Amino acid sequence: MQRLLALLCFMASPLSAQDRAGDFDYYVMSLSWSANWCALEGDARGSPQCDAEADFGWILHGLWPQYENGYPANCPTSERSPSRSDTAAMADIMGTSGLAWHQWRKHGVCSGLSSEDYFALSREAFGRINRPEVFRALTRQVTLPASLIEEAFLKENAALEADQITITCKSGYIQEARICLTRDLEFRDCGRDVIRDCSMTSAQFDPMR
Repeated sequence: MQRLLALLCFMASPLSAQDRAGDFDYYVMSLSWSANWCALEGDARGSPQCDAEADFGWILHGLWPQYENGYPANCPTSERSPSRSDTAAMADIMGTSGLAWHQWRKHGVCSGLSSEDYFALSREAFGRINRPEVFRALTRQVTLPASLIEEAFLKENAALEADQITITCKSGYIQEARICLTRDLEFRDCGRDVIRDCSMTSAQFDPMR
């Protein structure tokens, strides 16, 4: 009986702040270099993003609602799920429709937006960032300091400051550039849990194929 009462109390308790769609402080926009993702994961999965004719360069990994410390995920929402055509329409900047679907289910549901508006906002955010094209000139794999990636983004975006972008690494590769944005998509400083940069001085970076 006590277990039943405890369960009923738990079910009747209000959702925590981390579970409420639309309750967050800012966005983190994550960009990944497609060739590096393919080397790390995509080739093994047989992802169409990694096909020889694909030429994505920097892709939108996701637009993530964020707290000043931590982030919400998998929030309950009354919004309908995106259709296959909705997610397929995002593949030009996200690499695959599967990534678009995953980002909606994990992060988009916490935005408080419909899937249509979330994808539109994601596309707008992606379009506001000048993505360094210099790396397209690479013809072979190179090793470079992670700080060089940050410097390239800062050079291409005059209003962007060092505390508003962080570079991550994974398994020896440059993984992502994460840029912090207000809910109105203006640059802002990243939270303490986001701002930690990769400190590698010889991270791997692959050329587009």
